[in-house]
Amino acid sequence: MASADLTLPIQTPPISPAEYFTDAKAAVERLCELYDEACVYLTDRFGIAATMTEQPEVRWRAFYPEIRLRTTSHAATDSRLSFGHVPGPGNYSTTVTRPDLFRNYLEQQIGLLLENHGIPVAIGPSDTPIPVHFAVAGRPEITVPQEGVMPFPLRDVFDVPDLNTTHDDIVNGLGYLHEDGSSPLAPFTAQRIDYSLARLAHYTATTPEHFQNHVLFTNYQFYVEEFEAYARKVLGNRDSGYTEFVSPGNVSITTEDGEIPLLPKLPQMPAYHLKRADGSGITLVNIGVGPSNAKTATDHIAVLRPHAWLMVGHCAGLRNSQRLGDFVLAHAYLREDKVLDADLPIWVPIPPLAEIQVALEQAVEDVTELDGYDLKRIMRTGTVASLDNRNWELRDTSGPVQRLSQSRAVALDMESATIAANGFRFRVPYGTLLCVSDKPLHGELKLPGMASAFYKTQVERHLLIGIRAMERLRDMPLARIHSRKLRSFDETAFL
Repeated sequence: MASADLTLPIQTPPISPAEYFTDAKAAVERLCELYDEACVYLTDRFGIAATMTEQPEVRWRAFYPEIRLRTTSHAATDSRLSFGHVPGPGNYSTTVTRPDLFRNYLEQQIGLLLENHGIPVAIGPSDTPIPVHFAVAGRPEITVPQEGVMPFPLRDVFDVPDLNTTHDDIVNGLGYLHEDGSSPLAPFTAQRIDYSLARLAHYTATTPEHFQNHVLFTNYQFYVEEFEAYARKVLGNRDSGYTEFVSPGNVSITTEDGEIPLLPKLPQMPAYHLKRADGSGITLVNIGVGPSNAKTATDHIAVLRPHAWLMVGHCAGLRNSQRLGDFVLAHAYLREDKVLDADLPIWVPIPPLAEIQVALEQAVEDVTELDGYDLKRIMRTGTVASLDNRNWELRDTSGPVQRLSQSRAVALDMESATIAANGFRFRVPYGTLLCVSDKPLHGELKLPGMASAFYKTQVERHLLIGIRAMERLRDMPLARIHSRKLRSFDETAFL
């Protein structure tokens, strides 16, 4: 890959000095101004470059804005919160992208810093260039061409995405420091977020603006059909609080009889959003089958800092006492999916989160009208195993079956452990409620007749349980959901 021409003089917009703020809203407003100025500058210069037949004699560059905090005090902060404060004296910073999209999040996190430390935050340009691809991402009329289309190398004139600075070292707990020696304020850098925002639009065919704070993952299209039916029902109820339903292609309806045209081709992981005005609605993503898709989806949705995500899909029941249609509430995971081993070693436990577990169990009680000992008729709580081989039962099963038995697993799928493990890694509260669709160890394979009857009777009820659980979580204080169980020794101040 050809290196950029670093000999050309660099032109930038006027560099403003950092300003200090004691008001979170004003701080975020300044972030928006700086970001917009940088993107307008790069967009205008790209428009000029696109008309040129020879390489410009300059490089054009603009920078992400940043938030900085410097504290010298060891004074104790509000220990009831697991976030909103830095661990000790030092310099802390984070670059920021799309402050318009993250306005509520940024106001909340900056507000907690101001409240807990009693010192202003500095807002100004960073030293991190904005890649031109990300600067023009909000302009659908502008497309950055592939390398070789323009009469000169794009990377010789503009900054382009740099994988050397787009990584997960912060969330992986690798002791990451910024180049200037400051510690990270937030779990993701601006360029890492921009990368994921672009990937989300590609994989889900919906823009990041539509994603809600509560995310359901499923592995079957049947759940999508039920989700749309539920969305239409609540849109017909003005008291529901739901305002809009958005499907792939950013198609929106606001009434129960709204028309949703079919896309000629669905994306790899289509997303559907039942929205509320404050973002506290529910997003459903059909990730399909397999741990790779589960990792990809959660890798990118994590930058939106959702309040919770849950897996509601099908699984193989491993106990003879189970019946097709029974539910499995995961309280532990046997991780044989392999996709996260390099980021999160398998010796790291993935604990159940009490708030999520209780919300799911209560949702099952609400929908099934069973409780206490009677609930055991239809639901098991136990270990869920996630494998990377969909047809594991076609090989010699003695090894897998022994491990499954030793782990006390009650169900098996290909996605749940990945979603839970990435929730743990990204500090996003997670949970799993599966529905038994076959029992391969006991001669009940997923055959067409059995499957169709199962889908008709159970999918609607299962999805409704997931929705009810999310609505319970929505009513909980944020500090209760984001507990210390997901936080390490020296955490970023921002969630």
